[in-house]
Amino acid sequence: MGLPTFLQAAGHPVRWRLLDALAGGDHQVHELTTLVGGQQSLISYHLGLLRKAGLVRARRSSADGRDIYYRLDLARSGRLLAAVGEALHPGLRLTPPPPPVRAVSGRVLFLCTGNSSRSQMAEALLRRRSDGRVTTASAGSRPKPIHPDAVAVMAGRGIDLSGARPKHLDEFAGQHFDRVITLCDRVREECPEFAGRPPTAHWSIADPAADPEGRPAFDRVAAELAERIDFLLHAIATEPVGETS
Repeated sequence: MGLPTFLQAAGHPVRWRLLDALAGGDHQVHELTTLVGGQQSLISYHLGLLRKAGLVRARRSSADGRDIYYRLDLARSGRLLAAVGEALHPGLRLTPPPPPVRAVSGRVLFLCTGNSSRSQMAEALLRRRSDGRVTTASAGSRPKPIHPDAVAVMAGRGIDLSGARPKHLDEFAGQHFDRVITLCDRVREECPEFAGRPPTAHWSIADPAADPEGRPAFDRVAAELAERIDFLLHAIATEPVGETS
């Protein structure tokens, strides 16, 4: 029996450290070089192997097309990890738990440039999926009206965004948040510091309003946000009291 895909891909110290770094958010190669240690050529080589295995994805930065953001595909990683146990014995197959709604709390701020689609959708999805136990907010560096396709896609998920309003990130200056998550490559580069310097993470998600496909692009963004938010809830629920990193 051959070695399961997950073990082949993750069973190297450098690749494991890369997966650990990417579990917290999306990063560029030079950032991973600092976080993991090692020459950029070595990090790029191992990232290539992780991409080939389907554990890591890459997308070109919207802020600077020369940069590439790498993202850990948590859902696929979970499926492959479950298959590792099953390969050894059927009784060892892992079953992912549902999002731990009752165990979560705190304040999360989502940021993008226009606060017209991605961050508004993320705010609404986290509020819904946490049953309101997590206080959520969103803002933008250059706010503009809510995109009608964002409203329509959220309505299809039973969430009403028709009354949402765009907000400038200055509106939240001085407020405390447990996490700040940037969804736009541009706003990540100009994200200010917030009170208490909360931990930040970056989710590199393309602007659906700039996609010529229109509505389908908003559907894809909503699906990606929902997936990432479900994993975020697990991270929030397992944090020791008083820690948010």
